[in-house]
Amino acid sequence: MKRILIALILVCVTFPLFGQLTLRDCVGPRAFPARLSQLSWQGDGENYVYVKGSTLMQGDVKGNTTELLTLGKLNKAFEDEEVSLGRFPSMTWEDENTFSFFHQNTHYTYTLDDGTMTEGLSYPEEAENLDIGPNNRVAFTISHNAYIQVAGEDSERQLTTDGSLDLVYGEAAHRSEFGIVKGLFWSNSGNHLAFYRQDQSMVTEYPLIDYMERTAKYTPIKYPMAGAASHEVAIGIYDVETEKTIFLKVDGPAEQYLTNITWSPDDKLVYVAVLNRDQNDMSLNAYDVATGELVKTLFTEKHDKYVEPEHGPIFLPKTKDQFIWYSERDGYNHLYLYNTEGKLLKQLTEGDWIVTDILAIDPDEACLIYTSTEVSPVERHTYRLDLNNGKRKRLTQAKGMHASQVRGDMAYILDAYSNLETPYVQQVVNIKKGKQTASLLEADDPLADENLGEMTLMTLKAEDGHDLHCRLIKPVDFDPNKKYPVMIYVYGGPHVQLVQDRYLGAARPFLQYMAQKGYVVFTLDNRGSADRGRTFEQAIFRQCGTAEVADQMVGVNWLKKQSYVDADRMGVYGWSYGGFMTMSMMLRNPGVFKAGVAGGPVIDWKYYEIMYTERYMDTPETNPDGYKTASLLGYVNNLEGQKLLIIHGQQDNVVVPQHTQAFVRKCVENNVLVDYFPYPTHPHNVRGWDRVHLLNKISSYFEENL
Repeated sequence: MKRILIALILVCVTFPLFGQLTLRDCVGPRAFPARLSQLSWQGDGENYVYVKGSTLMQGDVKGNTTELLTLGKLNKAFEDEEVSLGRFPSMTWEDENTFSFFHQNTHYTYTLDDGTMTEGLSYPEEAENLDIGPNNRVAFTISHNAYIQVAGEDSERQLTTDGSLDLVYGEAAHRSEFGIVKGLFWSNSGNHLAFYRQDQSMVTEYPLIDYMERTAKYTPIKYPMAGAASHEVAIGIYDVETEKTIFLKVDGPAEQYLTNITWSPDDKLVYVAVLNRDQNDMSLNAYDVATGELVKTLFTEKHDKYVEPEHGPIFLPKTKDQFIWYSERDGYNHLYLYNTEGKLLKQLTEGDWIVTDILAIDPDEACLIYTSTEVSPVERHTYRLDLNNGKRKRLTQAKGMHASQVRGDMAYILDAYSNLETPYVQQVVNIKKGKQTASLLEADDPLADENLGEMTLMTLKAEDGHDLHCRLIKPVDFDPNKKYPVMIYVYGGPHVQLVQDRYLGAARPFLQYMAQKGYVVFTLDNRGSADRGRTFEQAIFRQCGTAEVADQMVGVNWLKKQSYVDADRMGVYGWSYGGFMTMSMMLRNPGVFKAGVAGGPVIDWKYYEIMYTERYMDTPETNPDGYKTASLLGYVNNLEGQKLLIIHGQQDNVVVPQHTQAFVRKCVENNVLVDYFPYPTHPHNVRGWDRVHLLNKISSYFEENL
C-alpha cells in the first residue's frame, strides 16, 4: 500500500493533475493561441497569403482560399539539388508575383508565375547586422568593420579596415536608444550607404567573465556609465560608384546623439535628428550627401526635462518635399506635417491620447492609416485619417489590442486582435466601411481546460489624479472567506506597459501559475510607464523610484483593504527596472513586504548606461540628491525582517553585475542577510529552457517565505 501511495505521489509531481499549469507550459508555446503563420498581403496585389504546414495559401477579401505553392515545388526550384528547405522560410514580398528569403547565408528570389528561383548575393558566415538594399546589394559587418556585396562582383567590398572594440562601424549607435535598431542605411536607389562610426576609445572597458571556459575567459565590453565619458559618433556616406566615403560635418560637441537617420526621396540629402547630451535640445538637420555639409536646420525641439526623438521624417509618396514628424510637443505623441523648408504645415492628430504607429500612407496622399490609444490606454485601435480635412475614422471595432496590415491600395486591412475574453482573431476589414469582410481565424483558448484564476482589469488613482491601470488575478478556486498571500509583479519603468486588454490581460502564464498556487497576483502600471503621455512619463524625472513607488503603494494599500488579502504575507517580484522597483518598494517601505525576488536590478543609477540614465536622472554631478535618494545602497538596513532573493545573469551587459555585487557587499558590511543566485552564461535575462529553472526558483522562494 505504501509503495502505491509513493508511486501516486511521484506521478502527480511529474504529471500535474488536470487543469494545473506546469512551469514548462509557462516557458513553451503551449499557452499561446494559434495564429495564421506569416499572414500578409501578397505584395502589392489584392490577395493575402499565409503558411499552412508545408503549403503557402492564398486568400481573397471574402475569405476564400486556395493553395498557391507547396514546399516541395519551392525546393525543386533550387538549382543545387543539395539545397533543401525543411519548412517555408520567412518571406519578404517584393511584388505580387515575387518573394525573397535567406537560406544558408544566401539571398534567394522566387517568381510564382514561372516557378523560377534566382540565387542572389551570398555573404560570409560570420557576417552580422545585415541590411538588404535595392539592386541586389547587401551591407553587413564583420569584426566591427563595414562591408557591402554588389551583384556581379566576385567578392565583397570592405569599406573600413580599422574596426575594433574601440572603433565600431555599421552597428547600432548610442546603445540602441532613440529608436535606433541598426547601423547600416541604404539609400532609396542603393547607390549610397550611410553607416555609423562609433569611437569608443574614451569609454571605460568593462570586464565580463565567462566562467564556462576551462580557464575563465575575459570578455570585455565598452560600457559608458552615467556622468562618465561617452562614445563619439559620426555618420559616413559611401558612394557605391566612386567607392569613396565622406563623413557628415556635424557641428557641436563630440558627445552628442546622432539619431533617426533618414534618406531624402532623391537620395541627395540625409536627415539626422541631432540631440545634445543633456537630451533637452534636438535639431532636425539636412546634410548634403556629396559634400557632407549642413544644408539647413529645419526646426528644433526643446524641453526643460528631455526630448526623445524615436522616428525620422516620413516622406509623402508623391509630394516629396513634405514629411510627417512624430512629436510629444503638446504633451502626447502626435503627427505633424512639415515641408522640407522646415515650415509646419499643420498638426495632423491631437488629443489626450498617443499615436503609436503609422501603418501606411495612401500613394495618392488622400489618407494615412495609424494606430493609437484614443479608445483607452490599455487598447490599440486602427484609424483612417483624411489628410485633406483631418477627419478620422475608427476601423477596428472589437475591444482590445489590434495590430493591422494595410493593403497597397488602402482598401482593406488584415487585422489581428485579442482581448480579455478573446484569445486571438485574424480578419479582413474594409477600410471604407470599417467592417469585417472575412474572419480568417478565431483561435481556441489554449488554456480552456486549465483551472485559471479570475482576472480583472481596473483603475486606481495616483496622488496627482492620474488613472493607474491594474490587473488583478484571484487565486484558483477563490473563497472570499479565506485570506490569501499576494505576489505583486512589477516593472514600472519607461517604454513598457504591462496591463493591456489582450489575451490573459497581457499577463505571462507564470502569473496564472502562481494564482494556481494560491496567490493573489497583482500588477499596476505606475507613472513613468509607457503610452500615457509626457506628463505621466516625466513624473520620474531626476527622481527614479519615488513617484513609481508611491503609485505602487496605492495598489498595496488597496490590496490591504480587501477582506481576502493576508496583509502579513505580501511579496513582490520584478526584473530589470522591475528589479529596481521590487527592491525600492521593499527597502523604502520597511515592514510592508515579507518577501521579494529582484532579477537583474539596477542598484545605483551611477552604474547604469549614459543614454538611458541621463535622460531620466541627469548626471550624478548635476543631480547628486536624486542619485542618492534612488540608490538602494543607502537602504540596506531596511531589509531586516524581509526575505530578498537577488538573481543576476553573470554575463549581463545591460545591468552589469557590479550593481548586485555592490549591494551584496553593503549587506555584508552591515551584517544584513540577503539571498543571491547568479545564472552563469546568461546575459540580462534567463531564456530558453533554463527559464524553467528560473521560474521554479522564484515560485519556490515565495512558497518558502510567504
